[in-house]
Amino acid sequence: MTDAAKTSRTNAKDGTIITPRIATLLGFGAVLLWSTLASLTSLKGGDIPPFQTTAITFLIGGITIAAIAILSGRAAAMVPTPASLALGIYGLFVFHVLYFAALKLAPAAEASLIAALWALLTVLFSGLLPGHTLHLRHVVGALLGLAAATLLVWNKIGGSDDFPHASLGFVLAFGCALVWSSYSVMSRLVAKVPSESLALPCFITAALAFVCSLMFEDWVTPQGATPWVALLLLGLGPVGAAFLIWDIGMKRGNVAYLGVLGYASPVISTGLLIVLGLASPSWSLVIAVALILIAAKLAAPERNNESA
Repeated sequence: MTDAAKTSRTNAKDGTIITPRIATLLGFGAVLLWSTLASLTSLKGGDIPPFQTTAITFLIGGITIAAIAILSGRAAAMVPTPASLALGIYGLFVFHVLYFAALKLAPAAEASLIAALWALLTVLFSGLLPGHTLHLRHVVGALLGLAAATLLVWNKIGGSDDFPHASLGFVLAFGCALVWSSYSVMSRLVAKVPSESLALPCFITAALAFVCSLMFEDWVTPQGATPWVALLLLGLGPVGAAFLIWDIGMKRGNVAYLGVLGYASPVISTGLLIVLGLASPSWSLVIAVALILIAAKLAAPERNNESA
């Protein structure tokens, strides 16, 4: 019996039957929600500093996850183990600290592309999990996804000389990729801990981000309804629900395949920006979409071993 099958059986005992296929679909739902980050951030405006944004959205995200747990009659599931709590803080807070520092020290396009290596690293690290086998098709699929992400930012690379500490920024961006990929894969090692337990790490992340905001930023009161609505949607979706269902995907679904699908996020994000009139269409997006579709098809789980 595979690791994922054992997890599904375990979950069946507490009344939550989620098959590996459903868990993988939920994990991809997180990728779709993360695709709205750029659009919602644009609507939020650039006046609200990053740590303040993190504090507000993670507070909303924590409330969202807690509300889901309570309304579904699983309030007790919100209690994490010491290991899962430490892992949650590591993944949620440390990632964002490194990411914001990377964007401050290095050009956004290059830093974001390096940080996007988390998807490829997730695929590679998945082979280290007990009961998992890394297939060549997963690696090739992830490389195609990386090519798609590279295409989307290619024309922005090397466009600025205003970052004297860019090298450090790139190192921090790679640190982002290491943190998120290792956090995602290690979630499988605490698969018996309910995903609703992420509420507490979200609240702690919000508190730590608030402290960082007081130390390093000037607090800005959002002006008008639009920034508040954008912050609310960020907290409900890309931060709240997305982290919950990504955790389910990592704990019960196909880790390697979700790593490949992670590269769909920047592609869908660019398409959404175009639909909303916040970006212009280009052939690079068309090619990127084609690459992502090929990658997804190539890395798709075999029907007789979908949880591997």
